[in-house]
Amino acid sequence: MQIVSLVLVAFVALEHALFLVMEMFLWTTPRIRRTFGTTADFAQASKTLAANQGLYNGFLAAGLVWGLLSPDMAMSRTIEIFFIACVIVAGVYGGFTVKRSILLVQALPALLALIAVLVR
Repeated sequence: MQIVSLVLVAFVALEHALFLVMEMFLWTTPRIRRTFGTTADFAQASKTLAANQGLYNGFLAAGLVWGLLSPDMAMSRTIEIFFIACVIVAGVYGGFTVKRSILLVQALPALLALIAVLVR
């Protein structure tokens, strides 16, 4: 279960690092506009807001990586649980307020990672 939890936590961290890139640097590109269902005008108008959101996603990714790299197993587990819980809360909120697919893309992988960390 140790390897499963490491892979799942790393996956969630990678997802959030990718969210950072999409929201901070690629927000106005056609591909990302299609992904998020936005128009060129909306993307341009919300560029700063998206970058701020991307920064928060980067903090979540950094916290998960910190948990993965922590040499103290008890501390590692605590850090991972905290940041995974933050991801779950953000994913559930986004799923109910923005787009249902956020539940599957963000909250579900985090929930699976949390279960794996708790079982390990």
